[in-house]
This record gives sequence, C-alpha cells and structure tokens, in this order.
Amino acid sequence: QVQLVQSGGGLVQPGGSLRLSCAASGSSISINRMDWYRQAPGKQREFVAYIPSGGSAYYAESVTGRFTLSRDNAKNTVYLQMNNLKPEDTAVYYCYSQFQWGQGTQVTVSS
Repeated sequence: QVQLVQSGGGLVQPGGSLRLSCAASGSSISINRMDWYRQAPGKQREFVAYIPSGGSAYYAESVTGRFTLSRDNAKNTVYLQMNNLKPEDTAVYYCYSQFQWGQGTQVTVSS
C-alpha cells in the first residue's frame, strides 16, 4: 500500500507563494492518479486539483490560474505550486492517492 509524506506549507502573506510536496513510497506515482484536497477550519474537505497518470492536471475553479500541480516520476513526488495566495486559501492541505491520505500540511495566508 502506498504511503504519502507531505512537506512544505507554512505562513505566507497574501499574494505570496508556497510549494507543497507529496512523496510516495510503496507504489509508483507514474501509473497512479494523485489528488490534493484541503480543509479549512469548520468546513468540509474540498477538492483542489488532481493529476492523472498521463495527461494534464485538473483544478478546482477557485485555484485555476494560481496553482500548478506537477509530478517528478524519478523522485516519486508530486508538487503543488501555489501562487498569488489569498486568505481564503488558508487550510490544511492533503495529498491523496490509492485510498491513502498524506498527513496534512498547514497553509496559512495572513498579513
């Protein structure tokens, strides 16, 4: 079974950027879909983006044009580059694949 370990995140001012990483072990990301979700305080977990085993990434409307999801198959890692961050992007971010969740990473956007 795949294990997902996240890194990145932190505190950033509005308009800033952060990059989240999700490193997989036990399974190759090159043949599996990788998703990102987020959960803000008091809200349900929501879809952010996914990248299929082949083809382009797909994004939620709220992050389209600001977030970019990419994969490095050699490192078995996916990256979520987040630009022009807004306070409403504040949440715990989770990667997801093959019915397994990463541990979650806090992203806080505040001045």
